[in-house]
Amino acid sequence: MAKAPSKGKNEPPRPIIVKKITVVAAGHHGGAWKVAYADFVTAMMAFFLLMWLLGATTEKQRKGIADYFTPTLVKMKQGSAGGYGLLGGSSLTDADDYPHAGGQTGTKTLTIPRDATGGAKEGGSKVKRVNTMKERLAKKLEASEKLRKLARQVRMVETSEGIRIDLVDDANFSMFLLGTTVLTPDAAELLRAIGQTVAPEAGQFTVRGHTDSLPWKTGVANNWSLSAGRAEATRQSLMRQGIAETRFRRIEGVADREPLIKENPSDPRNRRMSILLTG
Repeated sequence: MAKAPSKGKNEPPRPIIVKKITVVAAGHHGGAWKVAYADFVTAMMAFFLLMWLLGATTEKQRKGIADYFTPTLVKMKQGSAGGYGLLGGSSLTDADDYPHAGGQTGTKTLTIPRDATGGAKEGGSKVKRVNTMKERLAKKLEASEKLRKLARQVRMVETSEGIRIDLVDDANFSMFLLGTTVLTPDAAELLRAIGQTVAPEAGQFTVRGHTDSLPWKTGVANNWSLSAGRAEATRQSLMRQGIAETRFRRIEGVADREPLIKENPSDPRNRRMSILLTG
């Protein structure tokens, strides 16, 4: 085994080098947490300031503050402008501010195609038509003392289907003899006035008969056949006033299934004839 070379007597000793490594702990001595804490304090201050403003101001003042911080949105809404989205800058519950808005609670009518029917214009003409018919019928009823007393039996209303005239019985008046399809003299005269009123009007007629719920003797008759027979008798009476047969769409007998006085099906006012003018 070879011997290690011997050092010379005059050779200087080698220096001893000490290496120190300093580890800096970022969690305790760093500054990131200070930034996060400052953000948190700022947010809390803004929150409490908002709460104070809500509690110290009125509804009108809060609206003014909101409008001040959103001037562009206010100007857009006041000028009926909108965005490029589906609803044009409005929400589903906004009232319409211009004709083509999609608001569900709109106060303006939608744009109607040229070939469509309905809408505000036709609705207004229908109301005018009803009022004209009421005035014409009132003049005919006023002309006779007997008919003047029967005016309370007539009800003319506008419905989604058309103009409906109801002839209603009560304890003192009946359109038909008891249990028959024979018109009473007063009812015949009343139908004559109504026929002369509606004959000049355009459209078609549907006549519907109603009865009360009073039962019949078994095997004699029933409210279904009675209501349909009375509707047919009413149709024939109207035809005698010059209304063409082709203008009648149908006659219906619904018995006691559509009572006028729902809480009392046997009430005499449930006996009535309905004349519906459509078109």
